[in-house]
Amino acid sequence: MSETGTVLFIDDEEPLRIAGQQTLELADIECRPFDRAEPALERIDRDFAGVIVTDLRMPGMGGAALLHAVLQKDAELPIILITGHGDVELAVSMMRDGAYDFIQKPFEPERLVDAVRRALAMRSLTLENRRLRSQMQSQLTTQDRFRGASEATKRLRKQISDIAVTDANVLIVGETGTGKSLAAQALHSDSARADKPFITVNCAALPEGGIESELFGHEVGAFAGATRARIGKFEHARRGTLFLDEIDSLPMATQGKLLEAVETGIIHRLGSHDPIHLDVRCVAATKTDLESAVADGRFRGDLLYRLNVVTLRMPSLAARREDVPVLFLTFVGQIADRYDVPVPHVPGATLDAIAARDWPGNVRELRNAAERFVLGLPDQSDLAAPTSGTLAERLAEHERALIAASLTAHGGRLKDTYEALGISRKALYEKMVRYGLDRDSFANQQV
Repeated sequence: MSETGTVLFIDDEEPLRIAGQQTLELADIECRPFDRAEPALERIDRDFAGVIVTDLRMPGMGGAALLHAVLQKDAELPIILITGHGDVELAVSMMRDGAYDFIQKPFEPERLVDAVRRALAMRSLTLENRRLRSQMQSQLTTQDRFRGASEATKRLRKQISDIAVTDANVLIVGETGTGKSLAAQALHSDSARADKPFITVNCAALPEGGIESELFGHEVGAFAGATRARIGKFEHARRGTLFLDEIDSLPMATQGKLLEAVETGIIHRLGSHDPIHLDVRCVAATKTDLESAVADGRFRGDLLYRLNVVTLRMPSLAARREDVPVLFLTFVGQIADRYDVPVPHVPGATLDAIAARDWPGNVRELRNAAERFVLGLPDQSDLAAPTSGTLAERLAEHERALIAASLTAHGGRLKDTYEALGISRKALYEKMVRYGLDRDSFANQQV
């Protein structure tokens, strides 16, 4: 839903409601009056372009409960409170909780119009900033997100592009640090849902005893301490993407309720039997073998088959070793920019050492090493971990990594590369053919 410049004016007193509507419409501000908060709340989502003016004390849902319900949907939506003389202290407290402004009864019409115009201007700016951020994110291509010239990386980029345009649920499988979260964000940003919410849930970090409330929300009184209604992650992700990281950490009981939500597109808040229909794409991620977990009785097979309509497997750095130099240089540039320091020169010998070692922590470990390098705190252990395999395999992998590092350092220029390596042009060409290295790919990966 999107209503441009609309004010939802909520007050159970008809004379004040009529006066408020007339005041705003005389100022050329569209106003929709409500005598209760509940129907107004149904009109609100993250795309709502207007603001809310509400009385603080009303039958049913009062202004305080409405404030918290609205901020669960969108923490940046302006809410203006209308208060009596005895409620000023409460109104001030609610402003600390997120209300935009309050107006004390009786008030001058100009005071209402001024507050509403300022709130509408702020709302317009908020939505415009979101649009620009979404546009910038959509302009970040999959190639930008997953740098590298290896066949594994090229295949990953193509898979993400092919999957993103569908609406299928996706299971992302990969070792720790391979970029599963980045892949989930890419699937969302390259999809038709890019301008809708992308909500991340780390299933391993959900509070014990509160998992279902986090996912599905709850009503007042659903359990001890539930003094306010709460919208769950599924509702926050309405028409967007819900990313369930470390999905294997969910308890079996919760897996059953998640299965129902994924199958039917319907959830129920705790403490309510009212169905809530949602259009949400689910992307899940795991570092474990879920099929083995199913066989061991630790994961529901029916849920697995609902989530892995498409499976995306993230390659480890060991499978894309020739990408290590360009990734390290990319991280060095990004981190230097974040710390607002000059980008340090990375010597060829350092790139050679980085390219030659194993990175069991994958991209995350490599990024940490790049951060230490930028900060001038290189840890020699970063460069000294032994590789595995037979002697011939280790020598071949080392040679391949050194050539890739030199091609990266020289932007794919063959003359500079074979001179730096101290070999002939013919020898370099033969080795590049043997190892499947393409000079154009490295030329395109300069940072």
